Amino acid sequence: MNTSRLARFLGWFSIGLGAAEIVAPATIARISGTRNHKRLVRIYGLREVAAGVGILTQPGAARWLWARVGGDAVDMASIIRGARRRRRKATVGALAAVAGVAALDIICAQRSTAWEKRTQTPQTV
Repeated sequence: MNTSRLARFLGWFSIGLGAAEIVAPATIARISGTRNHKRLVRIYGLREVAAGVGILTQPGAARWLWARVGGDAVDMASIIRGARRRRRKATVGALAAVAGVAALDIICAQRSTAWEKRTQTPQTV
């Protein structure tokens, strides 16, 4: 998959996930096996939507893709911190899903950064 198509996919994915986190935070918490922190999940949803809109609308998407990578790290830390012992399988599944998306985010961010550097016109001082 080429970088621009992957970036578009990640942008729409981010918006969709963010919308779900905003509208149904308790469901997202239950699916991920974590405690129900509705406000925190909604804040993460806003972050996802902002990143998605940035990726889809800004000419230099690399910085928005790197923001997603940072968000992935925060998400994984939150899942681990909020994990419930009796929901271990859900927690492991959520961590695996976030890690998989994080890998795509990193690959796309690296490629976008390299492309932006190659296509950038030299600045004269």
